[in-house]
Amino acid sequence: MSIAIQVENISKQYNLKTVGTGTLSHDLNRWWALARGKEDPNLRLGESNDRTTKGYSDLVWALKDVSFNVNQGEVLGIIGRNGAGKSTLLKILSRTTTPTKGCFKVKGRIASLLEVGTGFHPELSGRENIFLNGAILGMSKVEIKARFDEIVDFSGVERYIDTPVKRYSSGMYVRLAFAVAAHLKPDILIVDEVLAVGDLEFQKKCIGKMKEISVNEGRTVLFVSHNMSAIKNLCTSGVILKNGSLTLNGNIDSILDEYIIDQNLISKLKLSDIPRNNVNGLLKFTDIKFIDKNSIEKTDFATGESLEIVINFETKSEFYLSKKSNIDIGINDVLGNRITWLSTSIYQDKIDEGQTSIRFIIDKMLLNQGNYSFSLFCRTDVGIADWIQNASSLTMHYKDFYGTGKNIPEGQGYFVSAFSIK
Repeated sequence: MSIAIQVENISKQYNLKTVGTGTLSHDLNRWWALARGKEDPNLRLGESNDRTTKGYSDLVWALKDVSFNVNQGEVLGIIGRNGAGKSTLLKILSRTTTPTKGCFKVKGRIASLLEVGTGFHPELSGRENIFLNGAILGMSKVEIKARFDEIVDFSGVERYIDTPVKRYSSGMYVRLAFAVAAHLKPDILIVDEVLAVGDLEFQKKCIGKMKEISVNEGRTVLFVSHNMSAIKNLCTSGVILKNGSLTLNGNIDSILDEYIIDQNLISKLKLSDIPRNNVNGLLKFTDIKFIDKNSIEKTDFATGESLEIVINFETKSEFYLSKKSNIDIGINDVLGNRITWLSTSIYQDKIDEGQTSIRFIIDKMLLNQGNYSFSLFCRTDVGIADWIQNASSLTMHYKDFYGTGKNIPEGQGYFVSAFSIK
């Protein structure tokens, strides 16, 4: 099987504060080294890209010595936490930025969908952008016309096809952009998390299309997503990036197993040590506990057992000025699929002033056996106050819920129903 993408020791360094190296002497040293065919001496400096810790250098390695191969017709999932270097890698492979070190080889034409609006001119209509993208990919006008109706039908934006795309919603933008990228026959399709903008029905449609062009047409797909269920359903192999370095490369099942272990380790951290993104900090979660009917804290429960979830938090005085505020718990399976949801908004419009903890009481936890993770979320009318994914986890065990001595077979859903027969 031929290799479609070959990546050899790709590295990308960014200077967080200045353009150039920051000093004239460093710029001259770089010029003199490169003029003699030597390595830039400044590349020996820099820190790994760990956004959760304080840095002491303005030079950061977004990627560091990443190497892997992708075979033709393979669907590669690229997995990692925010800031791991996934998007940087895709931008390099799409040739929208260049590596600081290393090289890569690509066999065939590339179509990439890295963010909303990629490759579209906002002043042009959807129709005109289809032809523009096709021309960029090296296709003739006749070839584009032959696929035009199929593209429009897949995107579902026929009514607005002659409207300038600057008037499209983000969902419409993504619909048309993916339809163009998937139907104009690139040899390699690169898709970032941008599909999360679309609705669930369209996401499933896109995953089906990517699987089709890989299996039936032998084209290569690189896919980045935080949805582990989508990764498992679509990809045949994967890589894990962590702080800019590739930590594992292999078949998708082993990749997902390792990633789940890593996520479980994160859930065992103190909540104050788990990084947050895009929150205003008016409320900060400090602790989560699982309490049984005997007031004992534990992380293993039996199906049907009562469960009390205690969440502690600290707030700023401005938090209580909000007209509305709520605290939510999302319960997910090991692949990140949402199983069920709890929220204070069901019973009250806002968190009481001076309150520093909340208790969610479940009389009977009817989850089937398995491992489950818990996400914490707090929103006010001025934005998201705090949000932690994989804040904690617990294990459910099945212990003769029906009193018949018989267990529920594996794979029969997430919930146990209390039923009888006559």
